[in-house]
Amino acid sequence: MTAQAHSRWSYPRPYGSGTILALIGAALLLWYTGQRVEIGRMVMMTTQAVAVQFGLAERSQVADGLGNAIGQLVPIQLSERQEVSRIEGFDPTDLPFLSHFEVVERRAETINPQTMRMESRPVRTTYLVQPLGYVWLVAAKMLETLEIALWGTIVAILIGFPLALLSARNMMRFAAIRMMARGIIGFCRAIPELVSALFLVIAYGFGPIAGILALGLYGAGFLGKFYADDAENADPRPQEALTAIGAGKMLMWRYAILPQVLPQYIAYTLYILDRNVRMATVIGLVGAGGIGQELKGRYDMYEYGHVGTILIAIFIVVLLLDRSAGRLRKSLL
Repeated sequence: MTAQAHSRWSYPRPYGSGTILALIGAALLLWYTGQRVEIGRMVMMTTQAVAVQFGLAERSQVADGLGNAIGQLVPIQLSERQEVSRIEGFDPTDLPFLSHFEVVERRAETINPQTMRMESRPVRTTYLVQPLGYVWLVAAKMLETLEIALWGTIVAILIGFPLALLSARNMMRFAAIRMMARGIIGFCRAIPELVSALFLVIAYGFGPIAGILALGLYGAGFLGKFYADDAENADPRPQEALTAIGAGKMLMWRYAILPQVLPQYIAYTLYILDRNVRMATVIGLVGAGGIGQELKGRYDMYEYGHVGTILIAIFIVVLLLDRSAGRLRKSLL
């Protein structure tokens, strides 16, 4: 009997007809969608740009466009130059650190009131030059960006945590309330920060308030979902033990659920903080404060040297944040 069973046994096939049909369907779907979003053109233009770098092609639209854009970003702008007559409340005896005056003389065409003819005369303009003035301005804007990200994370926790408790099955027994909380969480996650920031700027005006709320609402949707999912997936035995001795829901959460889910909660919160720093630079493009607002203004005025300085500052801050978040995660988890 055993020999017959061994003779009938065969190694199972790694795939069947259903798998083959699924792969064919996926390939057809990718081919159809790839045609619609011009994947073939993207591959061709990218290959041509790479070929230009190795001397295998003469020109490439991608290489020319990127080269021109990068070339306009340098030299980066470090100094700030302001006309003294336009500085409100200017005190020449109290100059900023390392600043100095610069006098520029130019010829201006004006009408002589006696002869009513155009005459050229010299005009002197005094400027206040701060060698690192724009660096300090960018640093202040980056600090505002970090503050927006921090408060956006705090708002996300304050909104997301109660929603998580209301939407978890082991914390809320009323299905209607759970569905309502889940609906709010889904709504917050469905609207990108950039879209919500557009409407919040209309409501609150230009500035950091719109950025904080935009980041906070999306982060609340993310944290609310994952806080609730981890609470539901916690080991039920400690919860049953506390329930058996008459403990309430909050005591059960504090002593049976929180010790299990705290490492995940910390990881999710740090991820949202890290993400908010990046997104705070983007939502500033629509007027929600921070360095993004400065970037949009300089780009619209074709001041690409200033744009280069901003991009370098963003890169440095994101790099430092990555390293700091990694060390903080290791120390807490």
